[in-house]
Amino acid sequence: MLVLITYDVSVVVEGGQKRLRNIAKTCLDYGMRVQNSVFECEVTPAEYVVLQDTLIKIFDPEVDSLRFYMLGKRGRQKVTHFGAKTVLDPTTDALIF
Repeated sequence: MLVLITYDVSVVVEGGQKRLRNIAKTCLDYGMRVQNSVFECEVTPAEYVVLQDTLIKIFDPEVDSLRFYMLGKRGRQKVTHFGAKTVLDPTTDALIF
């Protein structure tokens, strides 16, 4: 299923830069960055639970914001993109390592 994750981490408080890096790294383990603080993640329900739990443990609810948008199994069909920074679709585009 496709999940869109967005976050806003306060970097003006102590530990903010580290939380920002850790959230981005965790999201990269599950998906692709589509904008600075926005990730599209193709995950199973079990992976989603782990991902959400991990991110909730990293962020600071007093100063940060974390949002999850569940787009479902056919989520890619609901996405329309215009402009620069085209993002690969891991389900159809060949990835070379």
